[in-house]
Parts: sequence; structure tokens; C-alpha cells
Amino acid sequence: MAHDAVESPDAARSEAGGDPFTPPAGSALWRKHFLLGAATASYQIEGAVNEDGRLPSIWDTFSATPGKVLHGDTGAVACDHYHRWESDIELLTSLNFEAYRLSIAWPRVMDEAGRPNRKGLDFYKRLLGKLKDKGLQTFVTLYHWDLPQHLEDRGGWLNRDTVYRFADYADLMSRELGGQVDAWMTLNEPWCSAFLGYGNGHHAPGLANPRYATQAMHHLLLAHGHALAVLRENDPASKKGIVANVGKGSANSSSDADRRAAHLFEVQHNGWILDPLLKGEYPDDLWSLWPGSEPLVLDGDMRTIHAPLDFLGINYYFRTNVQSDGAHGYTEVPLAGVERTQMGWEVYPDGLRDLLVGFHRNYPALPPIYITENGMASDDKVSDGRVDDAQRITFLKRHLAAVDQAIAQGVDVRGYFVWSLLDNFEWAFGYERRFGVVHVDYQTQQRTVKRSAQLIARFLQERAARA
Repeated sequence: MAHDAVESPDAARSEAGGDPFTPPAGSALWRKHFLLGAATASYQIEGAVNEDGRLPSIWDTFSATPGKVLHGDTGAVACDHYHRWESDIELLTSLNFEAYRLSIAWPRVMDEAGRPNRKGLDFYKRLLGKLKDKGLQTFVTLYHWDLPQHLEDRGGWLNRDTVYRFADYADLMSRELGGQVDAWMTLNEPWCSAFLGYGNGHHAPGLANPRYATQAMHHLLLAHGHALAVLRENDPASKKGIVANVGKGSANSSSDADRRAAHLFEVQHNGWILDPLLKGEYPDDLWSLWPGSEPLVLDGDMRTIHAPLDFLGINYYFRTNVQSDGAHGYTEVPLAGVERTQMGWEVYPDGLRDLLVGFHRNYPALPPIYITENGMASDDKVSDGRVDDAQRITFLKRHLAAVDQAIAQGVDVRGYFVWSLLDNFEWAFGYERRFGVVHVDYQTQQRTVKRSAQLIARFLQERAARA
């Protein structure tokens, strides 16, 4: 459970060969109220899938299905955070992060009848209590994709009843954990849950039908709306929001057809989620992509979905270049000669700035924003007890600069969370892709602080000293 110590600020500066990370003077990132944190998710780090009454989730089932996850990896052990949480919080604190975004494993805290599982609840109570003792702000996601398998067996997010089971879950969590949570997030990336889970089958539960995707999305957003009301009732002092992953689309040419394709890409990736939340309606252009796939919407549903948010979480990773495709609206055309990450995703910081500025312009009801995930995967290895993740350092610096530029153009961005604190189970890519600012040896569970984390820690130390 040991980890490398964070080196002194002077050592970090000298060995870095100058200053590859610290923002320039005048940057909004120096403001003491701009929150800087790290993020994780339950299934990706906890392990202990069969302990203390935890029930199976759809990701237990999916990852155990041959061919679904790279190398047959599962989250059965992951980072063993369930047993190592105390040392992981000490590590988080040693890096000077001011906030921690985590998720609760729904299958760990309730049984099939909806009754509390005290052992699971106690784990999160201890975890949150320790975080508050350390002075960190707590951002808690209720649903980061690990739906209880018994609910999927009854239709999962295709079954409207799951909306009400989620509200029950939100009710229990906010009654049990209220007062220890600074900000609640109902859902993480409903686009991934709906499209990857039900539209193309790349994620759990592995179904593939556009009609399934749009109905699942409607129920996810409706669940968010019902949960929001419960959270406001039970824990009024906390902030409440939702997390959306957004994508920047670029046209492969200046033709009207390709520009339309880029527009449709952003409608599908961004408008599908943000329009219902912030305008109370689905974008009409969505149905030109998926004719006849409109979900069943009952009276009052859109009003519930459109409930005001205290904040919006934004996850951003890459840009997608597209061209017109008469059959499907758009087709990706990968650009040559651009920087990419281990995931094959283009590094494009300007996309984050442009999306934020566009949302600010197009959504009058846009609430304050937190960047709840941003980061990159690289094939990091420990050498002489160190991990020099140079690409990640420049990635983070440039994306933080993009956030700074958006703030300068009037966007109300309140904070930024690095994805991720730890290397972890990266869903369908298993353990091959490393997003952490802390390296994890999955055989020994040894944690090694990467160069990026050392530089972040030094910046945060300097910022605190200026306050």
C-alpha cells in the first residue's frame, strides 16, 4: 500500500527543467475559489465485488462475458480501493488536491428489495468522513454505470420502473450521507450509458438498437429529474447537478454537407443530453439521424427533466473529424499528423474552450460549470521508481489554459477535476490504458506518483501559499 512521496517544490521545479505546468500570472486558475480536484469511479477502482453484501452489477456480467473487455479483464480486484481507501486518501491529500470526485456503487448499498446494506453504507460513510476530516470538498456521483444486474434483468434503463428505483436509491443515499457531501451528481455521462450500452453494445449491458438508446436516455434523464427533487428535499445545503460527456465535431471540408455532418455529430453527442436538461426538449435534428426512434414521453416528463441545476459537470477528452454520410448523417474521418493519446483520441484543447463558449452562448439557462473529467491515457511505466508522463503534463497544461480562455470569455467555470487519480479498470479496454496521475502496479497494488501529479501538487502548494 506504499506510494512514492511527493518531492519538494524546489526539486520538482529544477528537475522539470523550468516550469512545464504552472499557469501564467493572471490566470483564473490562481484564484483560491477555483477548485482543483481528482476523480475516480467505484467499479473502476474498488474491487471487492463479492464482499460485504455487494450484489452483481451489469459490469460484472459484461466483463465476465468472453470478448467484451480487452484481455478478459474485469473489475473484480481493480485497484483494491475497498481495502486500501485510507492510504489512497492519504495519497490524495499528499498531492494537495482540494476536492475528490467519487461514485457510489449502487449494488453495494441496497439489496434487491431496496433495503439498506449497512456494510456497504458504512464504507462510504467512513470514506466521506475521512475526506471531510482532511478538509477536502466531496463531489459524489450516484450512478457511474454500475447498474445492479437484477434491475437489468427486468429491462434496465429500458424499463420505466428503473427511474423510480433510482429515486429510491437517491433517497437512501441522501438520507444516509447528507451533510458529508458538498455536491451530488445524479448521473455520469448518460450518453455513454444510453448509446454505448444500448445503442451500439460496446458497454454494458451490450445491447445495440437506436430505439433502445433513445428510450434508455429518456429514462436516464427522467431518473435524474426525480432524483434531483429527492436530493433537494433531503440534503438542501448541498449542490446538485449532472455530468455530461461532450464532444467537439469538426467538418472534413468547407462544404455545406460536411458542416451539416459536424453539426449533427454535436447534436447527437451534446444536444441529445443538454437540450432536454436546459431547454426542456429534444433537438429535432436528432430524429433525422435516427428516424422513428423517438422515445415514449409521458405528460410531465420533460418538465421533470428540465428542473434547474445548481451546476453542470462537463467531461471532455477529444475532437472527432467527420464528413457527410447520407445513410448515417456523418462518418468519422481521422485526421493524419495530429497528436493522439494511447486511446487513439486526438489531443485538441481548443475543442474544450469552443464547446464551453458555445454552451454559454446557446443555453441561457446554463448553470455554473465544473470540468468533472479531463485527462489522457498513456502507456506509463515505472523506471527507477519514477514515472515521467511528459505527454500528460503538456495535455493538462493546455486543457487548463483552454478552460482559462473560456472563463475570460465569460463562461462561469468553478473548478476542474483530473481524470484520474489512479490508473484503473478502463471499461472495455481493461487495464491496458492508464489514465491516472498515480501509477498502479496491478500485481502488487503499489502506487507510484507520476511526474504530472508532482507538478500539480507543487502548483497547488504555491497557490495555497499565495492565498
